[in-house]
Amino acid sequence: MSPRVLVAGIGNIFLGDDGFGVEVARRMATAELPDNVDVADYGIRGVHLAYELLDGRYGVLIMVDAVPVEGEPGTLAVIEVDAAAVDDIVAGLDPSDPLTPPAVDGHGMHPMAVLRLLRQLGGEIGRVLVVGCRPAVIDERMELSERVRAALDEAVALVTDLARDEATTHSATTHSATTHSATTHSATTDVESTHA
Repeated sequence: MSPRVLVAGIGNIFLGDDGFGVEVARRMATAELPDNVDVADYGIRGVHLAYELLDGRYGVLIMVDAVPVEGEPGTLAVIEVDAAAVDDIVAGLDPSDPLTPPAVDGHGMHPMAVLRLLRQLGGEIGRVLVVGCRPAVIDERMELSERVRAALDEAVALVTDLARDEATTHSATTHSATTHSATTHSATTDVESTHA
């Protein structure tokens, strides 16, 4: 049986390019996707996303966000998150220590913070991919920079293809916790493999 796939657009639309993931999710709302793919704009609601994942409904999570990847602004990257890395972060935290950072900031959201909160709540997800775009501007403004805006069509196509592939090629129990990699796609479609 194919897993349910959640494409989560995340970011703050009031901080320029940080709204990248939200805009990709908005544009994907009309995309033709398999029935087992859901697309949602989570904005800065990390706690909401973590609780949404708790029920085990989704086997694959694709988070779309502005991420400081290698390359020029507008560069796209697909990063597979290693479950062991999330476990290591959670294992090293002492929730009783007042200096331990909160799992999620109510005014912002980072992909690893959401996964950390999910794990602390006792949940897990089989496969996690982050589609990131290198931002040019993270300032108070309600529009994307020209470079990031120019990468939107390619980003929507990339995320749509990933969602379709994940919806049909992975079973909900297929997951390799020992490997992780990132494939970087620039806005000009050059491809380079790196290790995350």
